[in-house]
Amino acid sequence: MTYFLPMILAIIAAFVVGISVGMFSNKKIVDKKLTKAHMSAQDILEDAKRQAQTSAKEAILEAREKSNHYRSNIEKEIKQRRIEVQRQENRLIQREDSLDRKDDAFDKREDSLNKREEKLNSNQKKLEQKQQQADMLVKQRQDELERISSLSQEEAQELIINETKKELADERAKMVKDSYNLARKESSENAKNLVIEAIQQSAADIVSETTVSVVNLPNDDMKGRIIGREGRNIRTFETLTGIDLVIDDTPEAVVLSGFDPIRREVAKMALESLIKDGRIHPARIEEMVDKSRRELDEKIQEIGEETVFDLGIHSLSPEMIMMIGKLKFKIYHGRNVLSHSIEVAKLSGVLAAELGEDVVLAKRAGLLHEIGRSADNETEGSHIDLGVDLAKKFKESPVVIDSIAADNEDSEPKYIISELVNIANKIAIARPGAKSKSLESFVHRLESLETISDSFEEVNKSYAIQAGREIRVIVKPEKVSDTQAVVLARDIKNKIEEDMEYPGHIKVTIIREVRSIEYAK
Repeated sequence: MTYFLPMILAIIAAFVVGISVGMFSNKKIVDKKLTKAHMSAQDILEDAKRQAQTSAKEAILEAREKSNHYRSNIEKEIKQRRIEVQRQENRLIQREDSLDRKDDAFDKREDSLNKREEKLNSNQKKLEQKQQQADMLVKQRQDELERISSLSQEEAQELIINETKKELADERAKMVKDSYNLARKESSENAKNLVIEAIQQSAADIVSETTVSVVNLPNDDMKGRIIGREGRNIRTFETLTGIDLVIDDTPEAVVLSGFDPIRREVAKMALESLIKDGRIHPARIEEMVDKSRRELDEKIQEIGEETVFDLGIHSLSPEMIMMIGKLKFKIYHGRNVLSHSIEVAKLSGVLAAELGEDVVLAKRAGLLHEIGRSADNETEGSHIDLGVDLAKKFKESPVVIDSIAADNEDSEPKYIISELVNIANKIAIARPGAKSKSLESFVHRLESLETISDSFEEVNKSYAIQAGREIRVIVKPEKVSDTQAVVLARDIKNKIEEDMEYPGHIKVTIIREVRSIEYAK
C-alpha cells in the first residue's frame, strides 16, 4: 500500500500538470483567435468607413453636378425670357412711337382742316353776297324786259312754248309713229329681257371691285396648264372652290370671280400654290384646295389676334377671336365688316374717354357689335340674334350683350356704353361712301340662290357664279342618277322662279361625280 501511494500521487500530479498545461495552451489558442477576430472586425469597420466616405463623396459630386446642370438650365431660360421681354418692350416702344407720329399727323391734319373750314366759311359768305347781287341783277333785267315787251315772265314763257309746239308738231308726230311701229315688231317679253340683262350687267360692274381677285402668272403658257386637257383642270378648280376662273387675253394674269370673300381667298391661295408648285392636275388641285382652307383658318386666327392686340382688348376666347378674324372676309353695304367694327370700336373708345366711362369695355363692345355677321350663311336668324347668342355663349358682359342687341332700332340701350356704341355706329355709317346697298342686295341675292339649291336633300353643295347668272349644284351620286339629275335641275329651276326675283336668266347646272377607288396591295 505504501508502495502504490507515491505512484498514485505522481499520477495525480501528472494529471493536474497536464490539465494545467492543456488549459494554458487552450487559453493561448483562444487569445490568438480573439486577437485575430478583433483585427478582422477592425478591418471590416475601416473598409466600411472608407466605402461610406467614398459613397458620400460620389453623392456630393453627383448632387453638385445636378445642381450645376439645373442652374445652367435656369440661367438659359431666364436669358431667353429676358430676350423675349426685351423684344416685346422694343415692339411696344415702336408701336408707341408710331402712335405718337400718328397723333402728331392727326393734330396737323386737324389744324389744316380747321383753317380750310374757316376759308370755306369765308368763301361761302362771299358767294352768298355775290348770289344776292346776281339775283338783284336778274330781277332788274326781268323787270326791264317786261317793261320793254309789255309782257310778264309767264306770258313770255307761254308764247315761246306755243311757238315751239307748232314748229315741232310734225317732227313729234313722226317720232311717235316710228316708235309705235318699232314697238309692234318686238314682243314685250323680249323687251323686258333686254332691259333686265342691261340692269344685270350694270350690277356686275358696280360690285366688280369687291367680287374679283387677280392672280399674276409667271408667263402666259401657265394659262394652258391651268385650263388642262379638254378643260378638266379648270372645271375641277371651279367645282371644288365655287369660284369662277376667268382666263382672257389679259397678259400674265387670271381673274377669280365670286361673291363669297372666303371662298375667293381660298381659291386665290390654292391657285398661287399650284402655280408655284408647277404640278397642276385634278388630284393636286383637290389637295391644294384642302390645304388652303386649313391655312386660311390659321390666317383668320392671326387676323383676329392682331386686331384685339392693336385695340388693347384682352381675355377673349380663341373661338371669339376666330369669329373676329372672319369679319375680315365679310362685306355688308359695300364695306368690310372688320374695318367697320374697328372704326366703331375706336370711336366708342374716344367717346367713352370724353365721358369718363370704361374705354376698354367700350372698344370691346364696339368691336363685337356686329359679331353675328361672322356666322355662316347657313345659320338661321338675324345677325343681331346670332351676335347676342355668341356673346352669351362666351360669357361676355351684359354691357357687350346690350350693345349688340341695341343695333336693332326697336331695342333701347340700357347702358351708357351701349348708347355710345350705337352713336359710333351711326357716325361710321353716315360718312360719305360708307354704304353701298347695291352690293348688299347683290350678295343677298346670290346667298338666297345658294340657300334654295341647298334646301334639296339630294344636293351636297351649290355655288352661285357668273354674277348670279349660273348656279352649279353638286349632288350626292348615291341619291341621284343621271336621269334623276334632269328632273332635279327642273325642280330647282321652278323653286328659284317661285321664291326669287332676279334680272335676266339663271342657268342651273347639275354636277354628278362618281369615284371608284381601290388600293393594290
